[in-house]
Amino acid sequence: MFRKNIAIDLGTANTLVWLAGEGLVANEPTVVAMSTEDNKVVAVGEEAKKMLGRTPETFIALRPMREGVIADYQVTEAMLKYFIGKVVGRFQLIKPDVMVCVPAGCTQVERRAALDATLAAGAAHAYLIDEPLVAAIGAGIPVSAPSGNMIVDIGGGATEAAVIALGGVVVHKSVRVAGNKIDESIQDHLKKKHNLIVGDQTAENIKIKIGSATELKKEEKLDISGRDVVFGLPRSITITSTEVTEAIMPVLKQIIGAVKGVLEDTPPELAADIIDKGIVMSGGSSLLRNFDKLLTEETGVPAHVAEDALLCVVRGTGLVLENIELWKRSVTTKR
Repeated sequence: MFRKNIAIDLGTANTLVWLAGEGLVANEPTVVAMSTEDNKVVAVGEEAKKMLGRTPETFIALRPMREGVIADYQVTEAMLKYFIGKVVGRFQLIKPDVMVCVPAGCTQVERRAALDATLAAGAAHAYLIDEPLVAAIGAGIPVSAPSGNMIVDIGGGATEAAVIALGGVVVHKSVRVAGNKIDESIQDHLKKKHNLIVGDQTAENIKIKIGSATELKKEEKLDISGRDVVFGLPRSITITSTEVTEAIMPVLKQIIGAVKGVLEDTPPELAADIIDKGIVMSGGSSLLRNFDKLLTEETGVPAHVAEDALLCVVRGTGLVLENIELWKRSVTTKR
């Protein structure tokens, strides 16, 4: 009765925490700052993100998740402990039940790592569920119906495209290309064309402010600063939205390739349903301007971004955890 149920969307870029009965209780960057002297966690989330690329020798700020899966087990465990502690309090006598979602293309080893890290962080029961399924549930798609629905979840580290029917994933494709790769393509472009090195946060800022999947009718400009490759000195330049669109296009084409791959493998009956209903896009990177238009142009299937695209996965995970009996066959558990 007193046990708390916590759903966690452990993303490459952001971690979102949902408490059953209350809703979203935390939304912070997936970044951990550690002391190099004693390996102790100094800061997590927003506070740690401010340290990225700015730490002295005694500290290191890192992202423990890479391409949608755990890259550093111990750091992920410390981060989960922080988030669980934030929700239940330090001295909770009854351990909570925690559900974490993972990409559908995850290996068994990666799944086991996620379960073990959740238990080690203080969960009584650890549950695991596939991301495309919970993204669809969170987007309000009637996943239990016998008709087909298509969801494309584009996060920070991985893109998941899946067709869902009768409460399960029928066809799915997972590519480890998403928001972070878009940022990297902007950094590469600036280095090659302008001899300018910029950090991850500057690249992300460019993407958010003037990034677009298709060329804008009215070109936008942004002043940015970085380090000159040749002279090693700080320098400022002006970059245009057309340049950004050109730079990120190869990455967007890879994401669209995964969507096309799923459409090609979809059974004909379900394909007919998808053409009627269209593709639903979720995840933070689906908010890139005009991405839905580009996806519609490339596939010929209408695409639209879900409401609260950032929260679809965590909301869906929370709903599954609240109705665990209904979703038993879709969930992996460990205690």
